[in-house]
Amino acid sequence: MKTIDLNCDMGESFGRYSLGADEELMPYVTSVNLACGFHAGDPMVIQQTVQAAVKYNLAVGAHPGYPDLQGFGRRKIEMSPEEVEAMVLYQIGALWGFLRSARIEMTHVKPHGALYNQAAQEVRLANAIARSVQRFSKELILVGLAGSALIAAGLEIGLNVANEGFVERGYQADGQLMPRGMDGAIIHDPIIAARQAIQLAEDGISLRRGELTMNIKVDTLCIHGDSSNALNIARSVRSALEEAGFTIQSFSR
Repeated sequence: MKTIDLNCDMGESFGRYSLGADEELMPYVTSVNLACGFHAGDPMVIQQTVQAAVKYNLAVGAHPGYPDLQGFGRRKIEMSPEEVEAMVLYQIGALWGFLRSARIEMTHVKPHGALYNQAAQEVRLANAIARSVQRFSKELILVGLAGSALIAAGLEIGLNVANEGFVERGYQADGQLMPRGMDGAIIHDPIIAARQAIQLAEDGISLRRGELTMNIKVDTLCIHGDSSNALNIARSVRSALEEAGFTIQSFSR
């Protein structure tokens, strides 16, 4: 049986500012990554998003980022590995309080934005994030860019990991995501996103490292909840995957 998880970054509103059609997207995904208050989200947003995720029986994970509300966590901040480890642990604990009160378990941790992209390449940062996840619970799944330094750090420390692919982002030859300012970095067309989703689910990601080429299986596909066309993309991707014979279910189950 062919299975794939669809995940979505959610809970990224803040105060009076609303971002993303979270509950409308929930029927189309199987896992959600909730902002923990640093790059987005506030206590009421977190609580409401958890309640909605419970309603749709979704796997819920933490989505920790840099303390950068104005830049939405997409700006690199210089921090020591020790600071990053504590920062991520703090955010996991914040979400856990809401999940515990709702009587559901946290399933995974996926860094956000600049923190995610740095950890995909920088070993010291990747190790710090993996340590923070392990300190909280060895049962948590660490989600990272397929074939990245973050995945390697999780495996080395004994965590379960999930290799992630992106249906609406362009890739570079080394498997890293194209910077958002580059042409082709963002895919807006739902049909093209659906084609990429099927390719990633079927074939994984092909990475070139020097003269070597390797294929990495993808466990979960991300749809960014903050994009203006997220709902259309989610519908198109889910429909295409099901037509291709995939069962859509959370990687944590």
